[in-house]
Amino acid sequence: MYRRIKEIRRAVGLNQIEFAKRLGLSQSTLAMIEVGRRSFGDKHVKLICSEFHVNEKWLRTGAGEMFVTTCYDREFIDVFEQLRPETQKLLVTIAKELLETQAKLLQKK
Repeated sequence: MYRRIKEIRRAVGLNQIEFAKRLGLSQSTLAMIEVGRRSFGDKHVKLICSEFHVNEKWLRTGAGEMFVTTCYDREFIDVFEQLRPETQKLLVTIAKELLETQAKLLQKK
Protein backbone atom coordinates (compact mmCIF):
# COMPACT_ATOMS: atom_id res chain seq x y z
CA MET A 1 0.00 0.00 0.00
CA TYR A 2 2.86 2.41 0.73
CA ARG A 3 3.84 2.51 -2.96
CA ARG A 4 0.31 3.52 -3.88
CA ILE A 5 0.52 6.51 -1.54
CA LYS A 6 3.54 7.75 -3.45
CA GLU A 7 1.66 7.10 -6.68
CA ILE A 8 -1.27 9.21 -5.46
CA ARG A 9 1.04 12.03 -4.43
CA ARG A 10 2.65 12.09 -7.85
CA ALA A 11 -0.71 11.83 -9.63
CA VAL A 12 -2.03 14.92 -7.82
CA GLY A 13 1.21 16.79 -8.54
CA LEU A 14 2.36 17.46 -4.98
CA ASN A 15 5.77 17.13 -3.42
CA GLN A 16 6.18 15.34 -0.09
CA ILE A 17 5.99 18.55 1.92
CA GLU A 18 2.71 19.69 0.31
CA PHE A 19 1.11 16.25 0.43
CA ALA A 20 2.12 15.67 4.05
CA LYS A 21 0.78 19.08 5.08
CA ARG A 22 -2.64 18.27 3.58
CA LEU A 23 -2.67 15.09 5.71
CA GLY A 24 -1.40 16.71 8.88
CA LEU A 25 1.88 14.79 8.74
CA SER A 26 5.49 15.85 8.66
CA GLN A 27 7.46 15.39 5.45
CA SER A 28 9.78 12.91 7.17
CA THR A 29 6.84 10.79 8.35
CA LEU A 30 5.42 10.71 4.84
CA ALA A 31 8.81 9.77 3.41
CA MET A 32 9.02 6.84 5.83
CA ILE A 33 5.49 5.74 4.91
CA GLU A 34 6.28 5.88 1.19
CA VAL A 35 9.23 3.51 1.59
CA GLY A 36 7.41 1.16 3.94
CA ARG A 37 9.35 2.01 7.10
CA ARG A 38 6.33 3.38 8.91
CA SER A 39 2.77 2.15 8.95
CA PHE A 40 -0.34 4.24 8.98
CA GLY A 41 -3.83 3.54 10.20
CA ASP A 42 -7.37 3.61 8.94
CA LYS A 43 -7.63 7.27 9.92
CA HIS A 44 -4.98 8.21 7.36
CA VAL A 45 -6.46 5.92 4.71
CA LYS A 46 -9.83 7.63 5.13
CA LEU A 47 -8.19 11.07 5.09
CA ILE A 48 -6.26 10.35 1.89
CA CYS A 49 -9.40 9.03 0.20
CA SER A 50 -11.45 12.02 1.29
CA GLU A 51 -8.86 14.70 0.60
CA PHE A 52 -7.80 13.43 -2.84
CA HIS A 53 -10.95 11.55 -3.99
CA VAL A 54 -9.11 8.24 -3.98
CA ASN A 55 -10.87 4.92 -4.29
CA GLU A 56 -10.35 3.24 -0.89
CA LYS A 57 -10.41 -0.24 -2.40
CA TRP A 58 -7.64 0.76 -4.81
CA LEU A 59 -5.56 2.27 -2.02
CA ARG A 60 -5.86 -0.81 0.17
CA THR A 61 -5.61 -3.53 -2.50
CA GLY A 62 -4.63 -2.01 -5.83
CA ALA A 63 -7.91 -3.19 -7.40
CA GLY A 64 -10.00 -0.81 -9.48
CA GLU A 65 -9.34 2.78 -10.44
CA MET A 66 -7.16 5.12 -8.39
CA PHE A 67 -9.70 7.93 -8.24
CA VAL A 68 -13.40 7.99 -7.55
CA THR A 69 -15.29 9.80 -10.27
CA THR A 70 -18.75 11.26 -10.63
CA CYS A 71 -20.85 11.72 -13.73
CA TYR A 72 -19.68 15.34 -13.91
CA ASP A 73 -15.94 14.63 -13.65
CA ARG A 74 -15.47 13.36 -17.20
CA GLU A 75 -17.58 16.15 -18.69
CA PHE A 76 -15.65 18.80 -16.77
CA ILE A 77 -12.30 17.30 -17.77
CA ASP A 78 -13.33 17.14 -21.43
CA VAL A 79 -14.30 20.82 -21.39
CA PHE A 80 -11.21 21.84 -19.40
CA GLU A 81 -8.86 20.07 -21.82
CA GLN A 82 -10.29 22.07 -24.73
CA LEU A 83 -9.41 25.38 -23.08
CA ARG A 84 -6.18 27.24 -23.77
CA PRO A 85 -3.61 27.07 -20.93
CA GLU A 86 -4.17 30.67 -19.83
CA THR A 87 -7.92 30.05 -19.71
CA GLN A 88 -7.36 26.86 -17.71
CA LYS A 89 -5.34 28.86 -15.19
CA LEU A 90 -8.12 31.45 -14.93
CA LEU A 91 -10.73 28.74 -14.45
CA VAL A 92 -8.73 27.18 -11.61
CA THR A 93 -8.47 30.60 -9.93
CA ILE A 94 -12.21 31.15 -10.27
CA ALA A 95 -12.96 27.66 -8.92
CA LYS A 96 -10.80 28.31 -5.86
CA GLU A 97 -12.62 31.59 -5.24
CA LEU A 98 -15.95 29.76 -5.52
CA LEU A 99 -14.79 27.26 -2.92
CA GLU A 100 -13.86 30.06 -0.55
CA THR A 101 -17.23 31.74 -1.08
CA GLN A 102 -19.04 28.45 -0.54
CA ALA A 103 -17.14 27.84 2.70
CA LYS A 104 -18.04 31.30 3.97
CA LEU A 105 -21.71 30.83 3.08
CA LEU A 106 -21.81 27.44 4.80
CA GLN A 107 -20.24 28.92 7.96
CA LYS A 108 -23.04 31.50 8.14
CA LYS A 109 -25.72 28.80 8.20
